[in-house]
Amino acid sequence: MAGRGTGPDFVEALARGLDVLACFDPAHRSMSLTEVAAAAGLARPTARRLLLTLEELGFVRSSDGAFSLTPKVLTLGMAYVGSLGLWDIARPHLETLVAGTGESSSMAQLDGSDIVYVARVAVPKIITLRVEIGTRFPAVQTSQGKVLLAALSPDRLEATLAVPSRAGLPTYIGRTDEQLFRQLTEVRARGWALADEELAPGVRSVAVPVRDGGGVVRAAMNVTVHAAETSRERLLEEYLPLLLRTAGDVSAEWALWQSRPYVEVTHAAGEAAAPA
Repeated sequence: MAGRGTGPDFVEALARGLDVLACFDPAHRSMSLTEVAAAAGLARPTARRLLLTLEELGFVRSSDGAFSLTPKVLTLGMAYVGSLGLWDIARPHLETLVAGTGESSSMAQLDGSDIVYVARVAVPKIITLRVEIGTRFPAVQTSQGKVLLAALSPDRLEATLAVPSRAGLPTYIGRTDEQLFRQLTEVRARGWALADEELAPGVRSVAVPVRDGGGVVRAAMNVTVHAAETSRERLLEEYLPLLLRTAGDVSAEWALWQSRPYVEVTHAAGEAAAPA
């Protein structure tokens, strides 16, 4: 993985450390030193030094010769989500939406050619795929991914689709680039996207965009159902209007949050703050 930097300021050691963290996933929750070195494409001594450093920093723990991530790694992603202010705004709206539909709802953003889940309110239903914060799927096979891809300019779309997926799932779904581009044009025009058992059997979902204060699509919100329980017609006729309204409310509140007047004043040591 490492060794791809070309700029004069590229820090290879940092890239390798991040490669080590990225090796762990739901299928590899715990790995030996040898397994980590192989997954990250590193020499065993290099992988060992990186793991011990990450362990000292609290991002990794070791037990019986195996390494695993600690909850501290969540701070890396949550710092990003928190800086957007989006989760705090979206959570009550997602909860209301789920209460009204009885189905799970999530928010995701693009990372390369994948979507990554950044917020989720779930109901206890059996589906063929497990989804949690940080889960990634190939964007072209998901309703949220289609919404996010449709918002890109042609140049950015081409560059994004050229990035290899890191979701660990097959991305071929029997569709040509021309068909995909035509579908994304339709998504852009109507303002929502449907994925009908494209990601996995039994998984059907509809998604809509969430926009920032400048009207730019920054995330996508969906409702996911089990195809055997909820028809396509019900998903689009009953749940989609609720989803559109919810995403609109979140976008509006996020725009207000971003436009808030906010100034943080710091005082030098020993200097008292001015009285209000």
